[in-house]
Amino acid sequence: MNASAIPGDVVALCDYERHARERLTEAAWAYLNGGAANEHTLRANQTAWSTLRLYPRVLRALAGGHTRTELLGRTLAWPVLLAPVAYQKMVHPDGELATAYAAAAQQTGLILSTQASMPLEQIAQAIHDDPDRGPLWLQLYIQHDRGFTLELVRRAEAAGYEALVVTVDAPTSGARDRERRTHFRVPDGIHAVNLAGLQPAPARALQPGGSALFDDVLHDAPTWDDIAWLQAHTRLPVILKGVLHPADARQAQSLQVGALIVSNHGGRTLDTVPATAQVLPRIVDAVGSDLPVLVDGGIRRGTDVLKALALGARAALIGRPYVHALATAGALGVAHAVRLLRDELEIAMALSGCATLADIGPDVLFD
Repeated sequence: MNASAIPGDVVALCDYERHARERLTEAAWAYLNGGAANEHTLRANQTAWSTLRLYPRVLRALAGGHTRTELLGRTLAWPVLLAPVAYQKMVHPDGELATAYAAAAQQTGLILSTQASMPLEQIAQAIHDDPDRGPLWLQLYIQHDRGFTLELVRRAEAAGYEALVVTVDAPTSGARDRERRTHFRVPDGIHAVNLAGLQPAPARALQPGGSALFDDVLHDAPTWDDIAWLQAHTRLPVILKGVLHPADARQAQSLQVGALIVSNHGGRTLDTVPATAQVLPRIVDAVGSDLPVLVDGGIRRGTDVLKALALGARAALIGRPYVHALATAGALGVAHAVRLLRDELEIAMALSGCATLADIGPDVLFD
């Protein structure tokens, strides 16, 4: 049963993880917290941030400091957004609606998953009129049915979403051993409601020696041409999530996408790829200052956010931590978790001698 109050021993995001584990089934926990294969990348994401060392300055003027920043024409109260996470009603009956209310209350951007368990219109309507809320973006998987994809885009535009975040690193699911060992399946009564009406892709007859994955499942996997197609059919900025290679970053930049999110899908797709903290500087170097770069994967502390900004990110995303809080205490838990992280960021900035985000640069890190 989900608690309605924040446990008294929660003082950091890691505390919510412990409480969430006690409240979720083994299968749900495997889905939420597991990674691909041996989970090397899953573990490396957090380790990479903790390995970086801060190099603080002292006796700097800090009065009037703040965490505001500009991103895609919007002023953000602070540089963190809630990453897309599917099927949130699986961990709390209020699901994505609780997350949306908490994000708005804490002036934090929200990226709703295509596989949300609540209608995208309901989420947008709930927070649309809040003048202090952060940006509202829709994460998008380009479906095999491009017409259905376009209908989904039109719904997002009509509902007031401000950008489309196209996940590009998961044309197929990773080999997630933990999920398979628990025989995970989405519980009855919980669905990716925004994909209702999408017909299965037609099965294709395999030629002798053909691959069921490459010649059938991935027959309609999106390519760079589909990104250009999407841009031609929407007025919203298109953001690519899941970019790790500088060559891909440069190709995305040539298409004039709105932003990039350095991500390895939380270690859930291809194992043994590098941690996002390791890749981030390469992507920033590849595209320069003209294209905003964001990052997710393993962010657990305000110091992690500070390090991400020092490496060139314009903002960071968190995923599992806020879902742990949702499972523990619903909307109140998510709001509390977000506030904890923001407080930690402000403390880390102050103790590093940074009054504003403009003061954060590579020299904040000990080389």
